[in-house]
Formats: sequence, structure tokens, C-alpha cells
Amino acid sequence: MTSTNDRVVAPAARRRRRPTKTGVVLSEELIVETALRLLKEHGADALTVRRLGLALGADPSALYRYFRDTDDLLLAIADELIGRTLRTWRPTGDWRADLRDLGLRMHAGSLAHPQAAVLSAYRVTGRVHEIEAVEKIIGVLRGAGFPDLEAVRVYHAFVDQSLAFAALDAASVALPPAAREAEAGLWRATYARLPADSHPNIAATARHLVADMRHSAYPTALDMLLSAAAARLAEITAGAGADTAGGGGGGSPAPPGPAH
Repeated sequence: MTSTNDRVVAPAARRRRRPTKTGVVLSEELIVETALRLLKEHGADALTVRRLGLALGADPSALYRYFRDTDDLLLAIADELIGRTLRTWRPTGDWRADLRDLGLRMHAGSLAHPQAAVLSAYRVTGRVHEIEAVEKIIGVLRGAGFPDLEAVRVYHAFVDQSLAFAALDAASVALPPAAREAEAGLWRATYARLPADSHPNIAATARHLVADMRHSAYPTALDMLLSAAAARLAEITAGAGADTAGGGGGGSPAPPGPAH
């Protein structure tokens, strides 16, 4: 994985001192912004040095002063999406509400740039915004009272769930509108017409399937995950209280069992 310490050229040396032929001054930020626009308008095939150079009015070779290759650029794009989410997130001190808000913002940010999300949701950037996100999310969980190992486990589940749904739903949004509507229509045209004698469960719930399957399951899955985390925290708190009452450990929770 590429990290902020693996740059080819130092940041100060990467900034172009003369404008391109279109009058713009290249920067890492401008290249990332342009790449996001091209991905949104033209899909994954737009992420090439040649097309970026054309869009920026610059010689494609100039981009190598900022990024090693298109994969390096992709990691910067992924980190920028994280940064945009963090810039609008304001924790309140209620850990469950704060993580729900963050998760929904992450999901919405991915759907705003579906092509970029599909390409980058599974990547680890090691860059400044991702590092900030890891620090803040684990901080929210530790501040809520989760022991360190439990905080990491909940963080891992929370982030992977968010990114998995981001990739799934972004891939659907990235489909051509006609294809997306055709898939949604299958719930009415096929499932809602299955007979009760052969498919009693689908027939009984058909109207709910038609209504619900058009929408992302992420908010429901997120609430389930946070409910499970809250239940686990309650167990930990109750265990700590029992230890204190019994004089067995000074109130420190028992260490969690081994990971499975």
C-alpha cells in the first residue's frame, strides 16, 4: 500500500510553478478533484494519465510529479472521500448516535461518487484522512467504555460494513438508469407474481419486498450492528460492576475472550 511517506517527490517540489496551457497551476488537490469529476462523468475508463492530462490542459507526464501511477492516484481519491466525510461530521459525545451519523455520511459520500467508491472501497490508503478517521472512531469507542480489544473489533466491523455497503450500493447506482430500473422492476414483475402454493413466504411478503428492495439495507444493518455493540458494552459494564461488588479486580473488566 502507498503511504504519505512513499512519495516520489517531496510536496514542495511537486507544485508546478508555471501555469498549464489552459492557465491552471497543477496541484495534487486539483488532480484529485479532476479525477473525481472524470470518474463520475465517464466511469473507470476515464482514470488514465492521458485523459487526466487532457482535462487539465497539461502534458500527461507532468502528473508523475504528483503521483507514481494511477494506483497512487486512486489511493489519494479514496482518502479524499474519507476527508470529505470527516469535514462534515461533528461528534456530540453520544457514541451510538455519532457512529450512526458517521456511517450514514460515509455511505452518502460514496453514493455521491459511485465510480470512485467501487474502485476504492476495499483499499487501505495509509494517508492523512484515513489515519484521522481510525483515530477518531476508536477514540469514540474507547471514550464510551469499550476496552481496547473490543473497541478495535467494533471499529473493524463498523468500517467494513460501511465500506461493503458503499461498494454494493455504489455499484448499483453506477449502473445505467435503464438497467437499474429493470432490476428494480423484477421484484414487481417476478417475485410479486409468484403463487402462494409454491412460494408461500415470498407471496406473503411480496408487497414489502417490492417496497423495501428498492432501497439500501445499510441503515437497517448499521442499526443492528450498533445495537449489538451497545449490548456488548452493557455486558462489559455489568461484568465490571459484578467484579467491583465481589472485590475481584478493582472494577476493571475481565479481558475478552480470544478472537474467532
